[in-house]
Amino acid sequence: MAQATWQRVKRASSPLSTSAVRAMEDLPWFAALPAEERSYVGLVLHAGLDAFALWLREPDRPPPVGPEVFSAAPKELTRVVTLKQTVQLVRVAVEVVERAVPRLAAPGDEPALREAVLRYSREIAFAAADVYAAAAEARGAWDARVEAGVVDALVRGHAGELTLSRAGSLGWSRVDWVVALAAPAAADLDPGALRATARYRGLSLLTGVAAPALVLVLGGSGDTAEAVAHLVEALPPGPVVVGPVVGELATAAPSVQEALAGLTAVAAWPGAPRPVSAQELLAERAVLGEPAARRRLLEEVYRPLAAAGGDLLGTAAAYLEGGSSVEGTGRALFLHPNTVRYRLKKVIDAVGYDLTSPREALVVRLALLLGRASPP
Repeated sequence: MAQATWQRVKRASSPLSTSAVRAMEDLPWFAALPAEERSYVGLVLHAGLDAFALWLREPDRPPPVGPEVFSAAPKELTRVVTLKQTVQLVRVAVEVVERAVPRLAAPGDEPALREAVLRYSREIAFAAADVYAAAAEARGAWDARVEAGVVDALVRGHAGELTLSRAGSLGWSRVDWVVALAAPAAADLDPGALRATARYRGLSLLTGVAAPALVLVLGGSGDTAEAVAHLVEALPPGPVVVGPVVGELATAAPSVQEALAGLTAVAAWPGAPRPVSAQELLAERAVLGEPAARRRLLEEVYRPLAAAGGDLLGTAAAYLEGGSSVEGTGRALFLHPNTVRYRLKKVIDAVGYDLTSPREALVVRLALLLGRASPP
């Protein structure tokens, strides 16, 4: 290629980049960018055209195009201008340069210069893809660290304003409910696939590891049980424990902690459903010495029974300690069997546990033991 051609291209790099930026303003999204960010695009164009002119001196060597062409702009620009939009900008710039080929090319060089423009623009597009891929990897690694920090704060019960702000930066949106799930950690589990499953259903999801457990914090609107069931389907085989539902992320720490405590205790119930609520594992958790479970048994079972009157506490104790026999309880308390049945129904009304169910009876029995052993 003639020396005059690459010299003309080099001299024209500044006016060509100005013309290209002006043409880009026909794109509504580009025109809406702040002036500083539009100027960064102009700097990248100028650098690219200078590199193009230098390459034309030796067009037989590979185009010197790499991520360094985009170094004139800050990396943060990749958050403002998407890869798709960058391709649009490259297309506009190429069209501007192609229109200038007839006046830039020396006699006989026009076909070669057009071919060089096309070849160089292709390499620029590949370099842009590399830049965005590297930015995505870096952003993904940073987001993963932030997400792990948010989940760790919830595990430790330290969900302050900074934690909530960081969750918002990860895309956590306003939700009607929040619930935590705990499952065994799996090396081959892809958190990105779980997040994609959640996003598809309009849900927010945070994931983290509290060794050796996988912690999932799910938020959304609509039917909670249905949302949980869809997420559980995406998990590998194994137990899944669901903590209590809360209203917002700021109050989700107890749900996370109960789900983790339930996962520790779920092995004691071989027939536990999948998923199983942490509430259903109160007995196993209390036996393992979890303070929160023991406190809940006292506050939600023993004390309400004691306060209910009608000798419900004494009837429940006699029924459970007498072999769960209505007739035997009646004889021990000098009551008609129908009176015993009536009081057992009142127990359900008072605390929500049916003493004729073996598992629910176990919960109440442990509550009675803890209540008797606790200070007044």
